[in-house]
Amino acid sequence: MEPPPRARRLWHPRSLRDPPRLDPDLRPGPPTPRLALLINPFYRKDPHASFGKHVLTPTLALTSVAASTPPGWTVSCWDENLLQGPPPWLPFPEVVGITVHLTFAKRAFELARWYRERGAKVVLGGLHVLSCPEECAPHADALAVGEGVQLWGRILRDVEAGALQPRYEGSYLAPYRDDPAPRRDLLPRGQFLTTTSLIATRGCHNRCAFCYLATEGLHMPYMLRDPEQVAREMEEDGQPYAVFTDNNLGSRPEYLRRLCRALRPLEKIWSAAVSIDVTDDPALVREMALAGCTGVFVGFESLSPENIAGSGKRSPRPEDYARRVALLHSNGIQVNGSFVLGFDGDGPEVFERTVAWIEANRLECATFHILTPYPGTPLFEQMEREGRLLHRDWSLYDTAHVVFRPRRMAPEELARGYAGCYERLFSHRSIWRRRPEDPAAVLPYLGMSYLYKRSNRLWYWLIRLGLTHAVWRPLVEWTRLRHLRFRRRLVARPGEARRRAPAVVSAGV
Repeated sequence: MEPPPRARRLWHPRSLRDPPRLDPDLRPGPPTPRLALLINPFYRKDPHASFGKHVLTPTLALTSVAASTPPGWTVSCWDENLLQGPPPWLPFPEVVGITVHLTFAKRAFELARWYRERGAKVVLGGLHVLSCPEECAPHADALAVGEGVQLWGRILRDVEAGALQPRYEGSYLAPYRDDPAPRRDLLPRGQFLTTTSLIATRGCHNRCAFCYLATEGLHMPYMLRDPEQVAREMEEDGQPYAVFTDNNLGSRPEYLRRLCRALRPLEKIWSAAVSIDVTDDPALVREMALAGCTGVFVGFESLSPENIAGSGKRSPRPEDYARRVALLHSNGIQVNGSFVLGFDGDGPEVFERTVAWIEANRLECATFHILTPYPGTPLFEQMEREGRLLHRDWSLYDTAHVVFRPRRMAPEELARGYAGCYERLFSHRSIWRRRPEDPAAVLPYLGMSYLYKRSNRLWYWLIRLGLTHAVWRPLVEWTRLRHLRFRRRLVARPGEARRRAPAVVSAGV
């Protein structure tokens, strides 16, 4: 599917492409004892997708680690992706913790070098440290390999004692419910649609060959937090909308049922990532709706059974996807479908077939990813063994660039098809084709679609000026009230409610 010429000239301002400049001449003075700074480095934004998805909800990586800071230390967090400039340096921190992921490893190393040259102790953690510790070690005073929440307090106490070790290892075997609640008080609330990002479960029952959870050395057993603990955390943050950032909230259906019953009295709305087999039990889908679920992110991955089987994913057969999407819709739950392009079974026809299916089944949103072999995964090993990797520039391993040689098309063809999928999905025609069947729901659906998907210039200024929350909050609150009315109909007259399921504003679901 060849994209129109304008798809090659997308608006992409420098501050969304390049990280903020670090002043090489700045000399801030000696580090301040017991002052720690946690940094989420800048990563390049994909101009084909919505810039808004980067500020829907904050990552929990930094705030969760911050919660384990020992008494006597002061800690702050800085996210370079909020377009507020480089991280702060006055007062200058004694310890800087930087999360390192594949696509922004280069930026993380630049930050580490800048702070180390000026006297700070730098600790690197994150998935890239786990998968490529030998690459990360020269850039740090210490590596936190594995679960950082367990290690952060120990690291800071060793800094106090002058006994910092070069490597600390944490496991994911400790009970997840024992972790402290994230330090949301450290977040700039105005710069996110909601600060209530939550994790109720850790791990996933699938182990797809292309997923980061399949990284060698990452042993993450499936763990659960008490539903009441999660509900209390959601209520205490005081937001009308929450986002579960679990890999798969529906891996244990009975747990999800208990969680929904704990969330229902709060009368809030939320979205989560689930696998499509959550629809095996229609009663569970209804429980989700009654608990406030307005949107799900579903990793369909592919419409080809061969691709699904080849990736090692356990999933219902793709020919049954449509029925399952209809079940979610009938309960007022929007669907953001995630699709991976470039499997060995994919030829040039995959782009048209995928987008046509999305339109036919009226998915409110979709996210496309170019198949990407992350280091340490079975897919990476396969591609390396077959000599199909094009390079090792990790900054391009972001699922928006082709980094390997596809089997049934040229790399350039895959890149064009990926861009074309987004171009068509965000077009006026496709947005209209996917409108809800209920006429009363069309207007709110169009408002959400245009604000989220076709407003990148607006998103840029909302992010720069810290207005994301102010602009979205009224729309989210209106959605919550609308969904409460829908829930009452679902309880009183289930058949009628299903015929008139609302179009809810669940940005990016």
